[in-house]
Amino acid sequence: MTQAQILVVDDEPDIRELVREILEDEGYEVTVAENGEAARTAYARKTPNLVLLDIWMPDVDGITLLGEWSAGGGLECPVVVMSGHGSVETAIEATRLGAYDFVQKPISLARLLSIVSQALESGRTTQKPPTTPKSSASEPIGNSALMQVLRGKAEQAAQHDLPVLIMGEKGSGRENLARYIHGQSKSGGEFITVDHCDLVEGNNRSYLLGSEDPENGEAGCFNLARGGTLFIPDLEEVPPDTLTIINRVLEAGHVAHEGEKNGRGLECRLIVSAAVNMPDQANGNETLQQLYYRLNVLPLKMPPLRERPDDVPELVRFYADWFPNHESLPYRAFSVAAQNRLRNHSWPGNIRELRNLIQRLLVLGGEGEVSVAEIEEALKQNPVKAPDDKQGYPQFFDLPLREAREQFERAYLIYKLKEAGGSVGKLAEMVGMERTHLYRKLRALGVDPKTVSAEGGGR
Repeated sequence: MTQAQILVVDDEPDIRELVREILEDEGYEVTVAENGEAARTAYARKTPNLVLLDIWMPDVDGITLLGEWSAGGGLECPVVVMSGHGSVETAIEATRLGAYDFVQKPISLARLLSIVSQALESGRTTQKPPTTPKSSASEPIGNSALMQVLRGKAEQAAQHDLPVLIMGEKGSGRENLARYIHGQSKSGGEFITVDHCDLVEGNNRSYLLGSEDPENGEAGCFNLARGGTLFIPDLEEVPPDTLTIINRVLEAGHVAHEGEKNGRGLECRLIVSAAVNMPDQANGNETLQQLYYRLNVLPLKMPPLRERPDDVPELVRFYADWFPNHESLPYRAFSVAAQNRLRNHSWPGNIRELRNLIQRLLVLGGEGEVSVAEIEEALKQNPVKAPDDKQGYPQFFDLPLREAREQFERAYLIYKLKEAGGSVGKLAEMVGMERTHLYRKLRALGVDPKTVSAEGGGR
């Protein structure tokens, strides 16, 4: 059996080393941290099975750390809070933030080992199956007044199997809200996201509904989401023939792939995200209008980040921990002044812009806290324009959405393919796409990797 890994956080060297020796003698694998900064780094590098956390430290107190670790969906492991001079209020706050137990120091050897054993057992019995990490899967919903209201509506929607339409700006967190609804519904099925790259002519039907082709058979998104949730992002960008397929499925109430006479019932929740002006876009498009009315049963509006600045500090802390934990970037704290500057930014690119900015600061920044000066410099270099800024946009912005998207995707993939030396395998890693999907996309856009490699361009 793999040894349990315990993180001991205490600023007193004698206590820290004594606890380490005791636990290692019992067969545990122990990491120690002498202050809050070291604890953050150790926790971000690899989540332990248990944390023994002191309250009072010279840089960051234990309650603050506990709050950071529990933000955005709860603690990933049990935390036992220790204090030599704690108060009832401190114990209540620690419990509210999810601490497994609150103990007074000095603690006897027998008591320490008993609490460690019980806490580890608690962690094992409540541990969830591992899932593939995604940037927005555990992203905080937010606790601003606007988001508290929206959270309540989302929780109400989760109690029903009716379609949910989430309207809002790109990058505002619509998929994260969809995942929150899925999680609140307590369904046993999966959360399946429709990939626009697969909605190409000739493939969209089998991709959505499934196929019986023995060589190239697909289960279909609707079947994969059976008992769970099917999420369709950016409805306004879905091709017209695909809209027709989705519309027919909702109208019939069942899913049938080609060659199947009696389909199976539509046994999944459908959540769709769309632009704020979706009602206007639906006018004059009969198929989109019909689909809009069918989906607009439980409408929710995701506010842009600029309308909920109180959520910015929480998101900053989340991503400042997420990148070191998932991409091995160095941890850097954001000063209160830096968080306040970010809080007052207009965020035309919403949460996506904030996420990219924090990633850049961790990659390119120095040591110590992120300063206001660094924030200012990073914002100057940010290519995202405000929503009403018309200057500097490419010419294809004047084209219809689908044509503009195709032009951008083709130019982008040719550019990246040149960087990859014509290797589709390297290109797949660079752009974060599965190779089969990428081949399909290149074919649909008329990009020949061999031509790009040999001549430096596509068809």
